[in-house]
Amino acid sequence: MRIGIVGTGYVGLVSGACLAEAGHDVHCVDAQAAKVDALKQGQIPIYEPGLDEMVARNAAAGRLRFTTDLDSTVAATDVVFLCVGTPSRPDGSCDMTYVHAALDQVAGAMNAPKVVVMKSTVPVGTAAETRARLEAGARFPAFVVSNPEVLREGSAVGDFMTPDRVVVGAREQEAIDTMREIYAPFVSDERPLLVMDNVSAELTKYAANSLLATRISFMNEMSNLADATGGDVELVRAGIGFDARIGHSFLRAGVGFGGSCFPKDVRSLVDTAAKHQVELRVARASVAANVAQKRRMFAKVEAALGSLEGRHVALWGFAFKPETDDIREAPAEVFVRQAVEAGATVTICDPVARENAERLFGEVEGVRFADDPQQTVEGADALCLFTEWAQFRQPDWEQVAARMRGRWVFDGRNLFQARRVAAAGFRYEGFGRPVAEPEPTRQRRKSA
Repeated sequence: MRIGIVGTGYVGLVSGACLAEAGHDVHCVDAQAAKVDALKQGQIPIYEPGLDEMVARNAAAGRLRFTTDLDSTVAATDVVFLCVGTPSRPDGSCDMTYVHAALDQVAGAMNAPKVVVMKSTVPVGTAAETRARLEAGARFPAFVVSNPEVLREGSAVGDFMTPDRVVVGAREQEAIDTMREIYAPFVSDERPLLVMDNVSAELTKYAANSLLATRISFMNEMSNLADATGGDVELVRAGIGFDARIGHSFLRAGVGFGGSCFPKDVRSLVDTAAKHQVELRVARASVAANVAQKRRMFAKVEAALGSLEGRHVALWGFAFKPETDDIREAPAEVFVRQAVEAGATVTICDPVARENAERLFGEVEGVRFADDPQQTVEGADALCLFTEWAQFRQPDWEQVAARMRGRWVFDGRNLFQARRVAAAGFRYEGFGRPVAEPEPTRQRRKSA
């Protein structure tokens, strides 16, 4: 199948590479000439495990091409996937500027009937608007398909190649048959392609992400209650996770969620509902709970240290999750801004997201960066973990203690073994876990 991908951001590049890997002839187009030139030279603009090798392999085989010429891409392909950005506006609604511009250009370039697939995350009702826009601007029929992406950053290649399911919203059988052909290498009886109407497909994307975000926010609030009552949220997580009605996924408490999907999608769903005079109280509450949770780390550090004026804090991790360089709406950003405003200095260590973090804070006085976790904690009064990178899982706590000035460890992902941290002389605080006090010197030496 000859496929055009409009947009080489996270969704477009991963989708294009995976479709090419399955044998399709894929043309990726982007308006940014510098990005296209870099991709032609094998330079991948995002960090995603396995993506660079897949792009190189399929580009070398001639199945994956990059260009800035959208008109020729549309003319040369049978199916056009729209994978452009839909950022949030200040009121929570989706900014459809890039989608509309792409649709108008696709309509003008159509030289035959095309299947136009909306892969971008768009508000409910976009398919109907897309049909009207294409009918007004195109000389040939367009079959509009809603095919929301379900890629998790850090495991996107695997998610595309072996999806839980593929959702396709369409009304024309020709379009449905085309989508079945495209996704045939990726689906099975256990991983089905689900066909539905466009509106239901659009709703499915938002419903899934909003439900997952709600689970996280609920567990974060349970962790706050555990902090107040002396419970252990990790035990609670196990206790409810083994309930078959609930399961274990998305029950980890911590500093809150970030990234490009959950915050944006929940806000957009709430905005869409409001336009239809429907109040989504649960979804709205999950957003408010997450905003508050992102401020919990600073509250914990301030309660422990008192005034942060003149204090130094080390951060392990900045990306919103491991295996990605994405820092959009990262909880660490909220903390750094609070800490600097309170008069503290901060050193940040992230194995992949450093460059993006430097773009954000590189010119901010009091913010420094380090490549080595041990170097990061030099002279620190407190250590805060924000991202559970593998590099941070088993530190030499005695060496950390020798480098730090203070004895405070704040675990924003409940990653560390509290007793092990306390044995090195630290006061350990997780989220919803009992505080572990430093062991006496004699006991530490005996355990060592």
